[in-house]
Amino acid sequence: MEQWKRLIEAGNRYFAEGSWVEAREQYLQALALAQVLFERWRDTDAAVAAFVVSQHNLADLQLMIGHPEESAEHLCACHEYLLRCMNSEHLAPALRQAALNHSNRTYISLLNFVAEHGAYPRTDRLLGAHAPGDASPAERLASVIRQYH
Repeated sequence: MEQWKRLIEAGNRYFAEGSWVEAREQYLQALALAQVLFERWRDTDAAVAAFVVSQHNLADLQLMIGHPEESAEHLCACHEYLLRCMNSEHLAPALRQAALNHSNRTYISLLNFVAEHGAYPRTDRLLGAHAPGDASPAERLASVIRQYH
């Protein structure tokens, strides 16, 4: 976990400096490490959080450099992975539960992304494509948000 933290912190420093290529490299290494160690970390919540943070940092980086579709790809890949983990019989129950807990946040992140940046093919597929005349995911989110104001 310490190596992952060092990679994320280095990526965050590069990100703050505007060194996009270097930040991307650190985030990609952190993601690779999170994936390799996903089932091995003792703290299942930390394992899932490391994966999610790595993907979301890459998504933020893509937005910063003007690539919203690539950002959507990272957010979707993250959420889809957690959905697969939740349903994977070979994973420990605690890891499946941690994936479920974090999937709520990744789902909200996707909805927020679509509301702010628009939908892309993968977001529509993941969030449930709509028939002509139906509300888009962004419109459904706006409707839900209005209900609470």
